[in-house]
Amino acid sequence: MTDAQLPEQLPELLLSDGSWRCTGADGAWETAVFRLAPDPAARRGPLVARMSADGVTTADPADPEQWEGALIEALLAHPAARQLRSLELHLTDHHHSAERAAATLVRHPLPRLEHLYLGHAFEYLFEDGESSTGRRLDPLEHHGTGLVRTAPWEALPALRSLELEGAFLVDAVEHQSLTRLRTRGAVLSDGSVFHPGRLPALTAFEVDLESDVFGVACSVDQVEELGAGHLPALRRLDLGRVEFDSNDFDTLTALAGSPLLPQLESLTLRELRVERWHCERVGAPEPAAALAALAPAFAHLRLRVTGPVAVEADDPAQAGAVLGLFGLHPDGGEGNGT
Repeated sequence: MTDAQLPEQLPELLLSDGSWRCTGADGAWETAVFRLAPDPAARRGPLVARMSADGVTTADPADPEQWEGALIEALLAHPAARQLRSLELHLTDHHHSAERAAATLVRHPLPRLEHLYLGHAFEYLFEDGESSTGRRLDPLEHHGTGLVRTAPWEALPALRSLELEGAFLVDAVEHQSLTRLRTRGAVLSDGSVFHPGRLPALTAFEVDLESDVFGVACSVDQVEELGAGHLPALRRLDLGRVEFDSNDFDTLTALAGSPLLPQLESLTLRELRVERWHCERVGAPEPAAALAALAPAFAHLRLRVTGPVAVEADDPAQAGAVLGLFGLHPDGGEGNGT
């Protein structure tokens, strides 16, 4: 497919479907957002059939679940998309369209794109999704293989901000200039969380990972993936929406031992509630003393806790004093530590 094959009226046809929302001027778009519009048979089917006949898309016009990918492919391949600075792809038929989008980006790079969102919505991780035709989509079918098999990162040299949402989207993120990464779900094909790939310029990493559809939370052992080698520039780590399978004392202990911790300037946690049995179980002293022993590892950074903060202690003043070592205070709630 070449630009010459694309009819001049294609941008207007694509926007008439209602799935694309674009802004720009002088025949070029600066922002583009895709969300599958309702009632696909009314406009989308005939449009994809026409694009297929004109050689604009390689998607099968007889398969409604490929129409989404066809619309994405057609817009990303059009000259009007060359100036895009922000692109959001909120996918429904992601089992087809995620790979088609990535492959199109490789064929038609976006040299000025700074922000990319790629993913699909869900309430609970690993729950069955629903295609545009109402068919069940099992995300676990893509574990180990990933939805995106064509890495698009080299086609996006100006990319600075990336958001990935869903399950088993990509094998890895490899980019020399990316500075911000936000993930929601287990977006890597192998199910890992904290080792997205070699990102030498990444300064901010935000992870959103709550209990999955089976009631399983993120293993605290995954914190071991937070090595400094693949994220040498990271300064801000936001785990404020990560639900770990351990108590908060064990989570804090694991983070204290991470080789990445010394380079951080800020760390956000979901909550910090430490009870006596948490410490006794691992042979540690009373909660206040156990926390005090961990405090030096965090002294160089700004610790923020978005949820409850509490330490079990006979003397409330003692609990307050040890939390003060972390820049926190009891029952601080949202924003504690800022």
